[in-house]
Amino acid sequence: MTDNIRSHKGITPTLGKKVYIDPAATVIGDVTLGDDVSVWPGAVIRGDMHSISVGNRSNVQDRAVLHITHASDFNPGGWPLIIGDDVIIGHGAILHGCTLGSRILVGNGAIVNDGAIVEDEVIIGAGTVVPPGKRLESGNLYVGNPCRLLRTASDAERKFFTYSPQNYVKLKDQYLAEQAGDWRNAVE
Repeated sequence: MTDNIRSHKGITPTLGKKVYIDPAATVIGDVTLGDDVSVWPGAVIRGDMHSISVGNRSNVQDRAVLHITHASDFNPGGWPLIIGDDVIIGHGAILHGCTLGSRILVGNGAIVNDGAIVEDEVIIGAGTVVPPGKRLESGNLYVGNPCRLLRTASDAERKFFTYSPQNYVKLKDQYLAEQAGDWRNAVE
């Protein structure tokens, strides 16, 4: 355990294989990170009152905030945060008690609120706000506040769903190699 990866109420984050968590990021409590996940400077993943799971090869970019909704009279079960594989969480995005499928781009500064469901292969534009309980259907680009369907994602945009996670896996591998003192393998 380090200062930036810590337990809460006796629950310690679970890390998959080859996970990179930047020293300036924070991961707390009931959090499960899949294989090849990367968490970049200033990001906060706080599983203090419910669980958070982040799928394989997903990346949580600088200053993103991932949190949950606690159980209460308003919502007896609360809302965990569930994120699938190959999800790109842009700089400054906020994900709160929602469910995201796989191969999703959450644009910089976007906000996805409690109980929202984002199906596979969705693009959420930069600065978009997804209201509580909203469902975003697969294969589409959503923008605005509140979000609205703009159009179907193009073939070129769909290629980004696999390109970007693979690129971030390479980048985090460079950071891991450099941290291990193997700077020769930190450079392509």
